[in-house]
Amino acid sequence: MRRPRGEPGSRAPRPTEGATCAGPGESWSPSPNSMLRVLLSAQASAARLSGLLLLPPVQPCYLGPSKWGDRPPGGGPHAGPVQGLQRLLEQARSPGELLRWLGQNPTKVRPHHYPVALRRLGQLLGSRPQPPPVEQATLQDLSQLIIRNCPSFDIHTIHVCLHLAVLLGFPSDGPLVCALEQERRFRLPPKPPPPLQPVLRGGQRLEAALSCPRFLRYPRQHLIRSLAEARPEELTPHVMVLLAQHLARHRLREPQLLEAIAHFLVVQEAQLNSKVVQKLVLPFGRLNYLPLEQQFMPCLERILAREAGLAPLATVNILMSLCQLRCLPFRALHFVFSPGFINHISGTPHALIVRRYLSLLDTAVELELPGYRGPRLPRRQQVPIFPQPLITDRARCKYSHKDIVAEGLRQLLGEEKYRQDLTVPPGYCTDFLLCVSSSGAVLPVRTQDPFLPYPPRSCLQGQAAPQPTTRDPAQRVVLMLRERWHFCRDGRVLLGSRALRERHLGLMGYQLLPLPFEELESQRGLPQLKSYLRQKLQALGLRWGPEGGCG
Repeated sequence: MRRPRGEPGSRAPRPTEGATCAGPGESWSPSPNSMLRVLLSAQASAARLSGLLLLPPVQPCYLGPSKWGDRPPGGGPHAGPVQGLQRLLEQARSPGELLRWLGQNPTKVRPHHYPVALRRLGQLLGSRPQPPPVEQATLQDLSQLIIRNCPSFDIHTIHVCLHLAVLLGFPSDGPLVCALEQERRFRLPPKPPPPLQPVLRGGQRLEAALSCPRFLRYPRQHLIRSLAEARPEELTPHVMVLLAQHLARHRLREPQLLEAIAHFLVVQEAQLNSKVVQKLVLPFGRLNYLPLEQQFMPCLERILAREAGLAPLATVNILMSLCQLRCLPFRALHFVFSPGFINHISGTPHALIVRRYLSLLDTAVELELPGYRGPRLPRRQQVPIFPQPLITDRARCKYSHKDIVAEGLRQLLGEEKYRQDLTVPPGYCTDFLLCVSSSGAVLPVRTQDPFLPYPPRSCLQGQAAPQPTTRDPAQRVVLMLRERWHFCRDGRVLLGSRALRERHLGLMGYQLLPLPFEELESQRGLPQLKSYLRQKLQALGLRWGPEGGCG
């Protein structure tokens, strides 16, 4: 089983659905005071801060198989004759033919074709036990072509050509290597002296650090923890927004920092508008964290009452975060479901995304707020909540366990007894869905309606719908993959959007069978995975096979 990249040091999770806040017993790791002293030192400059904290990443040097056809180093993808010439160069049968394609097509040759030609020359010289002799004139002509055109190369193409020329045995003091090396040095301008940096104090230093692109890409958790020790009243809203976005982007569930943001929001309530508040509230919903700050919810309700009509998108964004925390205020719901608000957003550029959020809020009202008696979203305004896989799942699909789990289910149950990536009303995607009879037999999905009715016939507050295989003659079981990136960085708490989806599917009557990533990663090969899935399904009392028995 492959381990997803970019998750070093993650610990094995202990999934606890619904754990939304840090109680008195939750551990808050202290921050290193030495790092805080560097940050808050009146003598620290922006240059010194970068030197101490923002270490440059190591850039890998890859010289593997050719990828020029996918993305030429000299620019974007080329079409038509340019691609045709590249294919001719890659398929050349001799050095002479290689030179002929370059020399006879001067209008079609681009800088990225020369690394292709050098790579193909190396393949021709090394692909046979006794490669054909290459005339010195051919090599000289190829060298002259590259020397003549290298001023038009970008720095990446120059580096690749230089490396390939050395590998092919061109002399280091020869004209080709010397010309490329001279062009390389010419492209590297002299390093200017460092400008005098003004002395930054207080929140300015923190803002400079959090605004640095390198810091945003390579988070330093010990530095993030140290920021919580600063007094939030001394910081600006912009700094706190950067901090909130950083926590949400990197899935850092740091209680001290989140409490500092909540306290800042309460203290600065009068100065904050809803567009700033939506950014400050974002990490709480995403990280599934309800702060201990007692005035957090009353403060948000006052802001929504004051700002709801001024910024519709910001209003629904705040409510989306609160929906993930199961803290929806009735008064704000009355406003966003009112005909006036719905008509107001209908002609705006963000109408579709607002309707999607309102559809999700309406689902939460249906499933989680039986005491709500206010207006609801009209059926004609409702849209599927998540019509396609989430961005993170699409970006990390090659690290997902979905393919191997699908193959394990196919061999274990057969293709007709499960559905993959089925979206059920009102728009939640299920990884794998099974239909189960009252006796526990797994039924062919084609013979059953895989969807449970929505709205559900009965839904109890805080409870999942009926237990499996006993009351409903055809229970639906949903296998939910819990990948590493579905959790906060600590690997213990599900992200708010994932916890919300599982909570709502359970309230709609689906029986959930979570498959945690640490269990999937521990399986070595398909036979072990099939045994693991068999044990999971049998633990639910499920049976399958020609006679309804285990196969």
